[in-house]
Amino acid sequence: MTRKSMVVAAILSAAVLLLLAETVPAQKKLTYEQVFEGRGPRILVPLPEVVGWLDDESYFEVREDSASHTRKLYKVEAATGRSELFLDPEKFKEILPAGLSVWNPSDRSPDFRLLLFVKDRDLYLLDTSSRGFRRLTANPAEEKNPTLSPDGRWVAFTRDNNLFALELDSGLEHQLTSDGSQTVYNGWASWVYYEEILGRGSRYRAFWWSPDSKHLAFLRFDDSPVPSFPIFHLDGSHGELEMERYPKAGDPNPRVRLGIVAPEGGSIVWADFEENADHYIAWPFWLPDGQALTVQWMNRDQTDLRLYRIDIQSGQKKLLYQEHQDSWVEFLEDVYFLRREDGFLVRSDVDGWPHLYLYGMDGKLRRRLTKGEWSVTSIQLVDEEGGYVYFEADQGESTERHLFRVSLRDGKVERLTREPGTHRVRISPRGSYFIDTFSSVSSPPRMLLCRGTGEIVRQLGDSRSPEMAHYQLGHVELFRIPIDDGYQLPARWILPPDFDPTKRYPLILSIYGGPGAATVQNSFPYSLRDFYYAQQGAIVVSIDHRGSGHFGKKGMAQMHRSLGKWEISDWVDAVKWLLRKPFIDPSRIGITGGSYGGYATLMALTVGARYFTHGVALYPVTDWRLYDTVYTERYMDRPEENPEGYQFGSVLTHADSLRGKLLLVHGTTDDNVHMQNTLQLVDKLQLLGKSFELMIYPEERHGIGRRGRHLQRLVYEFWVRNGFLHPEGQ
Repeated sequence: MTRKSMVVAAILSAAVLLLLAETVPAQKKLTYEQVFEGRGPRILVPLPEVVGWLDDESYFEVREDSASHTRKLYKVEAATGRSELFLDPEKFKEILPAGLSVWNPSDRSPDFRLLLFVKDRDLYLLDTSSRGFRRLTANPAEEKNPTLSPDGRWVAFTRDNNLFALELDSGLEHQLTSDGSQTVYNGWASWVYYEEILGRGSRYRAFWWSPDSKHLAFLRFDDSPVPSFPIFHLDGSHGELEMERYPKAGDPNPRVRLGIVAPEGGSIVWADFEENADHYIAWPFWLPDGQALTVQWMNRDQTDLRLYRIDIQSGQKKLLYQEHQDSWVEFLEDVYFLRREDGFLVRSDVDGWPHLYLYGMDGKLRRRLTKGEWSVTSIQLVDEEGGYVYFEADQGESTERHLFRVSLRDGKVERLTREPGTHRVRISPRGSYFIDTFSSVSSPPRMLLCRGTGEIVRQLGDSRSPEMAHYQLGHVELFRIPIDDGYQLPARWILPPDFDPTKRYPLILSIYGGPGAATVQNSFPYSLRDFYYAQQGAIVVSIDHRGSGHFGKKGMAQMHRSLGKWEISDWVDAVKWLLRKPFIDPSRIGITGGSYGGYATLMALTVGARYFTHGVALYPVTDWRLYDTVYTERYMDRPEENPEGYQFGSVLTHADSLRGKLLLVHGTTDDNVHMQNTLQLVDKLQLLGKSFELMIYPEERHGIGRRGRHLQRLVYEFWVRNGFLHPEGQ
């Protein structure tokens, strides 16, 4: 569907829905318990639990045995669908201590033969082929992030902030570093690297095995220059103070080095970087033969990126690739080194859109593989023998994701997923098959097995349960909202099942809003909450602004040095457009989000107070001076370099403009967005005499976990109390 036709469809939708409403018979309604507490009939059922490929012709699937109600692992032949039992947990029930299961190892080999566990702070190993189970360590200190070597002969881990390797055959343990302390971490990430560079999926792990298992690369962090932030725990009579090394915008960062060491121990080779320089070093990638690795360097201003090849014998570096952008650069998370050719692939947005480039090991560009005003979102597989790069991208429509492949020989691009919607794929090791999980706004998730050419072999699963036919869910639509300077903002709404365009409805805008963080997709809503809210009388909408990624790096770069400006400007323009529709109630325009979405909610209720009337801000940033260096300075530069941007981008600056209804929520031990953010805003609002609601969650980190149900009820009741939702039963 073209953007123009999507807008037209949105305008016509009200009349169409009114006609449909006259012909659809009364059906069941979702209940609060069903949606938020998991009680009652399920209208969506789980898809098959595929956990990876064993080889190019067969994959692993976990199935529940109907007789024993235990989960078992099956090997499935892709071509025929024939399956055979591969791993039966019942065989290990008497071997494994209480609390351990084959389904929750800390690490495992790809073929499920070796499973690593952490129990009572020590390491244990299960060999599923021999049914051998043994203890590997006996130490009072905890072993963290145990990781098997590619050849299955070693396990590396950190203990007391030092790096260790243990040889499985002999049981000998080798201590590879010795200077770990409360501020020096070897192979364990400093907090700001974990959160903003390596990612939460790293679980703080900052070491990497070479493909030949002969070396470990690791990052060494020195947090001594980083200021400490106090986080207070409430337990007991006197409580407890947690001191977190957290660099806020403009603060000193941790010092970082890259080391290379053999698992048997010996001298550490340090990469040739200045030890105390104010820079970032991250994302090592080993070359396929394990004889060298690359690492990325970035300046503190985050405008220059360099990829260096590191000699593992001397630590000397050689420049392979460099990139400069006046706004900001980001680390290359998709780098692939060719085995057959002397070259490598990168995914970069240097021309304004993320695309694929092929470089030689001499650092010279050989050719670009993709181009255009669309985004390559990830490299999925490089099939050197077949001569293809498989990748996911949004070519054609930015609200969709599809699998493509491009020929390394002639640059021809082919789309392989055929159904409209948002696709996530798992490709077999050599690209003969892929498993495609996808959905659209009108179709719940399905799972298909396809050949590498895109031909469908068979359907593996459909999440639509028979019960779903008995429910009349709200109508979901994608459309575009035109704003004055030419952007067509992607939007998605859910209209109430009994929608009547002659009535007026409240609007709840659900957002995140950070740079490059799009929320509008042609996919089935992942949460039934929005369907429930629509059923209870609200129009639930998501709208992505110019910097959300739909318009490439060109759109995102407009947010440079001005967080809070364009998001609110675009959302205000979008609300103006929506208010031209007679069925939108201007007195009930709500907005809600968490983290950056909480910040955006607060800016909407202050800077955009003429249009936004109610909001729920969850664990929000309120002033960018209070957030970490890496994220904040990437977009805002340092406070002394951009005082006007920090001043405008602070909620505190605009607090006197608040006139709507606000609910603030924060956890007391949030180590990401400190509760200091909310408390400073509370102080400001109180001094200004503003009314607002506040809920504090003791001992909750970022996101509110254990008390999630209480939070869901709190937010639901806020919308009911303010006339956005009908109470259940009405």
